[in-house]
Amino acid sequence: MHLADHPARRRLSAALDNLAITFRDTNAHPDEHNCECHWGSSEELSLLKTPNVELEPDLLRRTWQSWSWTDHAAVLRRILPQFATALVAGRAQPLFGLEEAGYCFAHGCWQQWPDDQAGPVREFLHAWWVQSLTDPDAIVPAHQVFAMCAEASGTLGPWLADWEEQTGPLSDRRLAEAVAEWERDLLGDSLPWSVSWYEHDEEEMRAELVAWLLGHAAARLRESGAPTDLQHRIRLLGLTGPDRWSDPHWPDHSY
Repeated sequence: MHLADHPARRRLSAALDNLAITFRDTNAHPDEHNCECHWGSSEELSLLKTPNVELEPDLLRRTWQSWSWTDHAAVLRRILPQFATALVAGRAQPLFGLEEAGYCFAHGCWQQWPDDQAGPVREFLHAWWVQSLTDPDAIVPAHQVFAMCAEASGTLGPWLADWEEQTGPLSDRRLAEAVAEWERDLLGDSLPWSVSWYEHDEEEMRAELVAWLLGHAAARLRESGAPTDLQHRIRLLGLTGPDRWSDPHWPDHSY
């Protein structure tokens, strides 16, 4: 199969096109404002109130990273087509992790938008997530896309369900890569990304992720021939206290 014919890539391209159509002609609220010292100039603010004008990359970054908008949903709708394209291309440039982009989605409360707006956003997130699992040329690592989608939606279930449906060798490798990135934090009883949106429960998310890793992922890693030490890291998540620390496979780095 030629990469140009990759189904996940076609799906993502269609989702991006749909975002562009859905949110064409949108703009920030006419009375929207932000701090000139910390965000930008009045001239830059006027661009957010003008539809269909592409923002410079630095202005786009400052816009989605700001939580100071009076109508965050309107600002998110205004930048969504360009923002989504930047995310997929790996040009979002968060300060710490890609979950920060998820905070922007969550703060815009996109899941409460009318169906003809929320639907295209949901499809974009799923299309990007599946593409990160199945496209060998995906730019953004799958574990980062996962964290972003989790924070954008406040839930893990839909993204874990997608992962279960994608059962090919590449998706299996993405799982092993994600576990390698996550195991240190998880064994330290922390979530592997930061939760800053107040409606999201960090401990609940961690518990759900650990349960999925102990259930679905453990068997899948074993069947796909993942490194033995990685499989032991998953097993250790099912132990607590001294049983975990005294296990011969407990890693030698501290938590």
